[in-house]
Amino acid sequence: MKSRFFASLWVAFATVVPLHAWDYEGHRTVNLLALASLPTNFPAALRDAAAQERVGFLAGEPDRWRNTTDRPLRHFNGLDHYFDVEDLETYELKATNLSHFRFEFTAQLAAFRAKHPEKFPPDEKDLDRTKYLPGFLPWAVMENYAKLRSGFSYLKVYEEMGTPEEVAEARRNLLYIMGVMGHYVGDCTQPLHTTKHFNGWVGENPKGFGTNKTFHAWIDGGYLNRVGGLKFDDLRAKLRPASALSHAGVPAREAEQIFGVVMQFIMEQHRHVEPLYQMDKDGKLSGKEDVGMEGLPFLSRQVQLAAQMLGDLWLTAYESAPVDNFLKNQLARRQLKDAPPGAEKPKSTKKKSEK
Repeated sequence: MKSRFFASLWVAFATVVPLHAWDYEGHRTVNLLALASLPTNFPAALRDAAAQERVGFLAGEPDRWRNTTDRPLRHFNGLDHYFDVEDLETYELKATNLSHFRFEFTAQLAAFRAKHPEKFPPDEKDLDRTKYLPGFLPWAVMENYAKLRSGFSYLKVYEEMGTPEEVAEARRNLLYIMGVMGHYVGDCTQPLHTTKHFNGWVGENPKGFGTNKTFHAWIDGGYLNRVGGLKFDDLRAKLRPASALSHAGVPAREAEQIFGVVMQFIMEQHRHVEPLYQMDKDGKLSGKEDVGMEGLPFLSRQVQLAAQMLGDLWLTAYESAPVDNFLKNQLARRQLKDAPPGAEKPKSTKKKSEK
């Protein structure tokens, strides 16, 4: 009852209180908007008030991990929040032919660094050991999609053959993955998470863009706080219903196909980096009256775009998840073991070639 109360309270709160973009409130907004985009055939237990509160809260989980002083977690988790597209050129790679296997990609990076050590001088300040890595944001999204698809695969079996407790735990697992995954999809539409210019322009600067080291925080929430924030109901009214994803005209279901969808999505957001800095240069992100308000439609659109992509990913994972036949056979054996004498035996799902 308490969780339902707080979920309802949040929705009411969101309609009257200014929302930031990619601070906790904004990530939470992305997750809740994505839930609102889902069709009624998506499991109701993953959309109810309690689910909204759980998925909304977990939108901030990956950022809470970043608050640690433990360097191994900072190294592992920090890299999942961004993908610096410009670094691909440093490694002589292209976005269109990267391996969807994270560790194959890191092996490519390691091989290049071993061949060209002069391009990667040691840095004593790089305590997290992340300076020369481009980040793993597309892999973080794809891998969580794969976890979600697996979760739906075994939920279907537990709903048919499991105990009420097993069904409840499977649903809790799915809510956890949905919530955490939402954070990374939200990061994809913050253009500063796709570039080495993530907090002020670095290196050659012929266009005279700003170099302020508070720029990232300003885009994450400072600007929207200044102009009155986003309005949850306004964003929700502009949502289209979630739909299954496709890539290059082909339905995208498997994780490796989703990787292509996500990579293309990130590259599209990367195109906004220079326009964002230009808006800043022109005073359109100042938050002052008239021209200073012109950044609001752009940031609102990016939040909405994140929610739409997230809803599409969740729905695609649900609709495309195959039945977990290994688990189904295990539960069939359990039923057979527990069945009283003379009861009908459950049918095995194994093919003859698998026996």
